Amino acid sequence: QVQLVESGGGLVQAGGPLRLSCVASGRTFSSYAMGWFRHAPGKEREFVAAITWSGGSTYYEDSVKGRFTISRENAKNTVYLQMTSLKPEDTAVYYCARSRSLAVRKGDYDYWGQGTQVTVSS
Repeated sequence: QVQLVESGGGLVQAGGPLRLSCVASGRTFSSYAMGWFRHAPGKEREFVAAITWSGGSTYYEDSVKGRFTISRENAKNTVYLQMTSLKPEDTAVYYCARSRSLAVRKGDYDYWGQGTQVTVSS
């Protein structure tokens, strides 16, 4: 019904920038929030950032505040995650997901993308 596809991942040196994109397709609701999560080997999937439908409210996990920026272009059904000052500990598979409202819990998201790999070298 709803498909989410992430792109933009890759290999980047520590301190560098990277921009991730997530495009939604299929039967989408007119109003929904979006979030980004990441999953590193040996760790559980964790919250990174979220944004409301209008883009008026955002929320970030403490470790990425001031470095990552979430945004969206609803006309393109796309949400972005602009990452700067990347650190090796940011290495993970990054997933975008949809929720009914701004949320930080995995259980509040009903659709997930397949993920895109981000590798930060030191």
